[in-house]
Amino acid sequence: MGSLVRHITIDCSDAYRLATFWAAVLDAKVSDEDAPGDPEALVESANGALLFVTVPEKKSVKNRVHLDIVPAEGTRDEEVERLLALGATLVGDHRVPDGRGWVTLADPEGNEFCVERGAAERTG
Repeated sequence: MGSLVRHITIDCSDAYRLATFWAAVLDAKVSDEDAPGDPEALVESANGALLFVTVPEKKSVKNRVHLDIVPAEGTRDEEVERLLALGATLVGDHRVPDGRGWVTLADPEGNEFCVERGAAERTG
């Protein structure tokens, strides 16, 4: 017997707004049961679910847990550009000349996440 992860929960100041950002990142959608102003918002994708919960505290330190994402199509660099256009900000660029490495971004509320190379880039 073991446990299953139902979803990853992320505290934030505006659950629906942050869920909308992550729905665009993941090419998913915010649950039909959620609306602007709700204290919680759920994003479900084929790869899992993220639950956003409004809390009164502001983010004050580096995340203890973060997401590592890879592009479903295209390259890591193209995905970084797409995410920056969606509202992410650059935190750190850890790409190296041979193509390895990752880019650390932050979502609109400052939660860090990393973008790694996609499967085609890792094997090609």
